[in-house]
Amino acid sequence: MSLSKRAIAEFFGTFWLVFGGCGSAVLAVGFPTLGIGFVGVALAFGLTVLTMAFAIGHISGCHLNPAVSVGLVVAKRFPITELPAYIAAQVIGAIAASGTLFLIASGKAGFSLANGFASNGYGVHSPDGYSLLACFLAEVVLTAFFLLVILGSTDERAPKGLAPVAIGLCLTLIHLISIPVTNTSVNPARSTGPALFVGGWALSQLWLFWVAPILGAVIGGLISTAFFSAPQDPIREAMSK
Repeated sequence: MSLSKRAIAEFFGTFWLVFGGCGSAVLAVGFPTLGIGFVGVALAFGLTVLTMAFAIGHISGCHLNPAVSVGLVVAKRFPITELPAYIAAQVIGAIAASGTLFLIASGKAGFSLANGFASNGYGVHSPDGYSLLACFLAEVVLTAFFLLVILGSTDERAPKGLAPVAIGLCLTLIHLISIPVTNTSVNPARSTGPALFVGGWALSQLWLFWVAPILGAVIGGLISTAFFSAPQDPIREAMSK
């Protein structure tokens, strides 16, 4: 399938991830006094990846995340020549989803971007006040393990057809761990969309949520290549098995 069609699939997949995951945090986490809570938000993010992996995994590989795409390049599971198109599609999809969510959320009286709009942050903007170093380390470690799960579950030696389940549950677990720390990124596109609407502190702290996840993805890709790799199909083909 052409690169343009695969990039379009990444656009819609990332739109769904950000709209579903951030939407659950913005619209439903505390509704009206007892909402879905952190567990519900974590599950929502996992479900977006699970559903899209089945929907577009056989088309684009369902990366939905610039860090994942970089990690797959490092692990030699994705061509570097296609990386710019994927990252552009993912970031645009995240921005479009955030814009749609903003239009919906602002339709209720009392809505304010001062509440964070599901942005990621550290220090005083960490949900539970975690330091820059703690947030950086959490994002690196969690993204590294995310890549290990992605690469392992899509390995040709892994059980067939279960990769979307493993990846979706892994992202759920990641959110259960780190929502109090950074509001969970592990995905630069997911962080960029809300930050553009919040502006100010969210944009000034956005660098961390590009650098740390990409570093973690590189580490995960290197670990997989060094210790677990075998000749593999491209990731977009493996996801469909």
